[in-house]
Amino acid sequence: MSGAAPPVPPLDDRDGVIWLDGAFVPWREARLHVLSHGLHYGGSVFEGERVYDGRVFALSEHSARLVASARHMGYALPWTAAELDAVTREVVAAADLTDGYVRPVAWRGGDTLRLVAPDSRVHLAVAAWPWPRIFTEGPRGIRLRTSRWRRPAPDTAPIRAKAAALYAIGALAGQEAEEAGFDDALLLDHRGRLAEATGANLFLVIDGELHTPPPECVLDGITRRTVIGLAGGLGLPVVERHLAPAELDRATEVFLTGTAYEVQPVTGVDGRSFPLGEVGAALTEAYARAVRAGGADRSGYPAPAGAGSDTG
Repeated sequence: MSGAAPPVPPLDDRDGVIWLDGAFVPWREARLHVLSHGLHYGGSVFEGERVYDGRVFALSEHSARLVASARHMGYALPWTAAELDAVTREVVAAADLTDGYVRPVAWRGGDTLRLVAPDSRVHLAVAAWPWPRIFTEGPRGIRLRTSRWRRPAPDTAPIRAKAAALYAIGALAGQEAEEAGFDDALLLDHRGRLAEATGANLFLVIDGELHTPPPECVLDGITRRTVIGLAGGLGLPVVERHLAPAELDRATEVFLTGTAYEVQPVTGVDGRSFPLGEVGAALTEAYARAVRAGGADRSGYPAPAGAGSDTG
């Protein structure tokens, strides 16, 4: 068909290299064994990072969070956050990326399938590839469906870890939302309060203020904290508090934040409709400036809870 976009190759069948356990290997040879502990028991941890103008935004924060996530899952990475920073820069350079995506991932290997496996070797891979903005034609609102699945209580799951086990909940919720004709899912927490989307933090604009759930049952996103800092610079008050689902009726704007979404307006939640508003537009512009303004190792924004700290 004339003018059709070329097919996107699957992620396991591409040219290039991936950094795996201390060395670059051909992309197609970056494999793990089918009896790897992390595959069977959900203990892998990962990060999602964006490259802008050849540099990873908030790189040091992402590396520190990966180290902390592994600790929360009961193991230690054999590389420090500073070493991960250096590796990531090498991976981005090897991929010759201007704008793209980076995925570090760590897991316990195949030494044993015993559920408790403190002596299993820990593996780490870092891959990077081109990845444009989700909506290249400009801002577009998305529609959310409230999911039957909920975020767990903080005393029932390691919610401060960016762990594969926790993303199973979002995957189930997102699949059901898409099958029902929505773009993404909205999850409540274990008490029935607003929590987040499948992999992005939630903000409501109410009476000219930003309201967002506290990160008690959800990951304290790096993009979330960036946007909170940017809002302060724009004179927008930010209120972190528990939000009942009914408070969506008071909101004049709703948007999500995350590495992939950046600042993503929401134009519908179940039967409610929301406009593409001025607050979201201002924060979208401010975020776009911030990520391209020397964002490899930024300063001036608070570090996410859990980064570099056992108690986080």
